[in-house]
Amino acid sequence: MFTITNGIILKGHDLTLKKENIVVDEGKIVEIGKESAEGKIIDVDGAVVCPSFINGHTHIGDSIIKDEGYSLSLSEMVKPPNGVKHKALANADDEELISAMKSTMWEMVEGGTTHFIDYREGGIHGVELLREAAEDIPIKAVILGRDDSFYGDDPDLKEVKIACRKLLKIADGIAPSGFGEIIDEVAEIIVNECNKAGKISSIHVAESESNQAESLSRFNKTEIARGVESKFSQLVHLTNAKNDDLEMVAKSDSNVVVCPRANATLNVGVPQLNKMLDLGIKPLLGSDNVMLNSPNMFRELEFTLKIMSVCHKSYLNPKELLKMATTNICNTQINDIIEKSVIDVGNPAEFIVSNSFSIDPYLNMINRCESKNILYAINKKVNV
Repeated sequence: MFTITNGIILKGHDLTLKKENIVVDEGKIVEIGKESAEGKIIDVDGAVVCPSFINGHTHIGDSIIKDEGYSLSLSEMVKPPNGVKHKALANADDEELISAMKSTMWEMVEGGTTHFIDYREGGIHGVELLREAAEDIPIKAVILGRDDSFYGDDPDLKEVKIACRKLLKIADGIAPSGFGEIIDEVAEIIVNECNKAGKISSIHVAESESNQAESLSRFNKTEIARGVESKFSQLVHLTNAKNDDLEMVAKSDSNVVVCPRANATLNVGVPQLNKMLDLGIKPLLGSDNVMLNSPNMFRELEFTLKIMSVCHKSYLNPKELLKMATTNICNTQINDIIEKSVIDVGNPAEFIVSNSFSIDPYLNMINRCESKNILYAINKKVNV
């Protein structure tokens, strides 16, 4: 048992500021209060106590090809089966992949991340490799698999269903690349099989303007509309939303993940975060492909804060932005699988204690802190 004293706590789902102490016993928060103090006392002297980070969207298999293909188009970089990343993954051996993924996960842990949602290529074997790589690392890997049978204009739907069921025995869900690679019947099978298994279905939508234009041309619907209508539990990117796309998302139960640094690197646009917030959408932040970006959530937060004011001529609310890296999981099914906790009594102890440099605790975490400023990383798997 130990107590964090004299900290500025970002408490609950809304990250409410509290100058209180936190008592932790056997990996769980058992008490929060101004006078609370039991066990080992750790005086943090005004440091900020923030929920640990969740990286809402990664492709950590790409760790083997960091910065390869810079300045190529989105399709040239990541479109299956001939994108730079897919060729590299096909040619990598298992030990090389595991070693690279381990290195990336430790980088995330050192930066205060305790959970990440990964789009894992390579079918069942790809999922197994990531499970093996994450086995001894204090991080929750939420792994969404995919299978080559999903792709093409005339896939064998029976084979797709079988592949989904096999994947869902070992994965936390299924995540095809995007609507440009699958037909709607495949999307329907994926969502149905994930729902029956109580697992996550996720897909990239509207990452580029060309993706949206192709979808409108072929189906008279945007990719976002198709994602909502298919009832995927999580939609990623939404960078090039059109018409009433975001209004449709706001009325749905889909979790949303945005990846501003990756979108900027690929020159495909910037998501309309202020509009999302105005509509009541609560996005998560993701760092996306490790070939493009480090998985550092401090970098993602600071970049997002500043790019939004440049591109959309309005400032983001810092507290709302920090929630995108910590507590914004609005889909119940996803929350149950991720088990991401907030700082509150009865929850697992998963938070970081960081130096305070600012009069604003939210901007302190977004605009000032780096991994080296983390004093303590409290994780239910690692006690003080």
